Amino acid sequence: MYVAGFVIPVAEQNMEAYRRWAERGAALFKDYGCLEIVESWEDNVPDGTTTDFRRAVAAKEGEKIVFSWQVWPDKATLDAAEARMRDDERFAMPDDIPFDPKRLILGCFKPIHVMGRK
Repeated sequence: MYVAGFVIPVAEQNMEAYRRWAERGAALFKDYGCLEIVESWEDNVPDGTTTDFRRAVAAKEGEKIVFSWQVWPDKATLDAAEARMRDDERFAMPDDIPFDPKRLILGCFKPIHVMGRK
């Protein structure tokens, strides 16, 4: 198992547009071997005293935080998929993307403990 995680600021009024965008993208990622994607809309994201999700992505007034992750079989599968996706026109960035991709945070992680999943 290998996990790609994202923190994304999205304007509150763009929630439905983001959901549709994520749903379309999930179908493409599945074609490339992604096992699972979870897209989570802010429900309880407190402001921290030193750092927090909002500061991490320079969220603006009226933006909500999306916390998202993808589960891949392994790093090799994700690396191979990313190489192939670069040439897949379906992954071209549309003009109407419902968030500012420059403020998205991405990280990939090798799990060291998993509960509830084999």
